[in-house]
Amino acid sequence: MPHSVFIIMASVSAVPASQASAPSLKVSANDCSSNGTRECISSFKAADVVIELAPTHKPKPDSTDLVFGTVFTDHMLTVEWTSTGGWQRPHICPLHNLSIHPACSALHYAVQLFEGMKAYRGADNVVRLFRPMLNMKRMLKSAERACLPSFDAAELLECIRKLVEVDKEWTPHSDSASLYIRPTFLGTEPSLGVKRPSRALLYVILSPVSSYFSTGAKPVSLWADTKYIRAWKGGTGDCKMGGNYGASIYAQHEAVNFGCQQVLWLYGEDHQITEAGTMNVFLYWINENGEEELATPPLDGVILPGVTRQSILELTRKWGVFKVSERYLTMADLCRALKENRVKEMFGSGTACVVCPLGQVLYRGQNLHIPCLGDCPPLASRLLKELSDIQYGRTPSDWICLV
Repeated sequence: MPHSVFIIMASVSAVPASQASAPSLKVSANDCSSNGTRECISSFKAADVVIELAPTHKPKPDSTDLVFGTVFTDHMLTVEWTSTGGWQRPHICPLHNLSIHPACSALHYAVQLFEGMKAYRGADNVVRLFRPMLNMKRMLKSAERACLPSFDAAELLECIRKLVEVDKEWTPHSDSASLYIRPTFLGTEPSLGVKRPSRALLYVILSPVSSYFSTGAKPVSLWADTKYIRAWKGGTGDCKMGGNYGASIYAQHEAVNFGCQQVLWLYGEDHQITEAGTMNVFLYWINENGEEELATPPLDGVILPGVTRQSILELTRKWGVFKVSERYLTMADLCRALKENRVKEMFGSGTACVVCPLGQVLYRGQNLHIPCLGDCPPLASRLLKELSDIQYGRTPSDWICLV
């Protein structure tokens, strides 16, 4: 690399003894595959990480003036793999541009995937990760689908923890901002053959962020149309691959032309509700049987298994206040329930937005107004508060890993 660096061959300082109650980052080898049937025979090791510190540091941005994903920290993590040499040593080094062959498979055939997770700084100045092992396991599942090499989930998570510790001063001192973590995995095979890549690069970059939507936590409007489909059974909708998102941008622009902020993705002849933009969808209503219910579409291969989605399901089931279901929901169901005044709330969830109220759906030329009680629907607000209290350390939880 062309920059001057300081090289450290030792691990970053360990977690203080006072924080030893944090959950272990280790998992068994059998946990490393998406289905638990294949062990991670070969993987890089966090203990082998080489740390190259940047000689100078960029100024930290004002946490009240952040545009999502546009500012990046001083360092990044890189790990290279080849079919002949296996995984190389992980490197934490100054953020730099990548040098890849113009024929690499990520550019031509979308052999690429990513993850999205966050680090949060609490009022106690401790930096925390929220359920990061779920992201690691989902990344392994995506890698298997993309024919990219497997790795030990716990080892990658420990590498990420070290990276966040190196750049932890970039974690905003704010309970409305966080440090976004973007692990990315590319096939770098320098060949135009359509095949499993023989070379790959795994890297992680960090970005301090505030709200994902420019409107903050205000209700979002959706355009529901069957003209475009986000994913289908047998496809890659349940994997976090770049192609899923790149192919959605055209429809997103069309939604804006119709006066909406996001796309409500529909599937099948019965117009099943799947996702809203990049979010999982929840409907809080009185169902057809007169039951108070929180429902979200099932994980049938079309829906991304969101970490926030899973957390909402687990939280609300623990409350035991209303029925919680993973079930198919159609636009006919929604229209009928709205007409009969059975809809209480509708909201999206995801790492970037956490919980986002949905206020309007444009469907077949008709604006469907979702009850919101202003900008703060009660259930969405309660979930946002409970999740945020865990993420920022106000509520102790075993969902947290300390940095």
